[in-house]
Amino acid sequence: MELAQVRLLVSDFAACYRFYADVLGLKPQSGATQGPYEKFSPTTGSAGIALQDRSTMAELLGELHDTATGHRSLVVLRVDDLDTYCERITQRGAVLLHGPAPMTDRIRVAHLKDPEGNLVELQEWLLLRA
Repeated sequence: MELAQVRLLVSDFAACYRFYADVLGLKPQSGATQGPYEKFSPTTGSAGIALQDRSTMAELLGELHDTATGHRSLVVLRVDDLDTYCERITQRGAVLLHGPAPMTDRIRVAHLKDPEGNLVELQEWLLLRA
């Protein structure tokens, strides 16, 4: 398993994009200034931070979009075989909220919550970026 990123779920995507790119000086991956997703990289190191529109994640999980009490962060873990890993963790008591299912043509995902209610996304990468 590999920590892929920490993702912040945001309501004002454009303002947060400007903060991480223009104020903190992190390098955006695609330039998607209006979202719903963007990954930022520091000048050194391989880990990154990502922004995702909060309403997009709420819709994916079938939850109401509430900016006051909605999810604010998401830990993303990459696994080699999503189906096998999800089977293993559900046998150990994990409850999946969503998936395993395709998210894009590049990744499959599953979502669950930790005991404190924090979101965890498990990813299986199907295609690597060129």
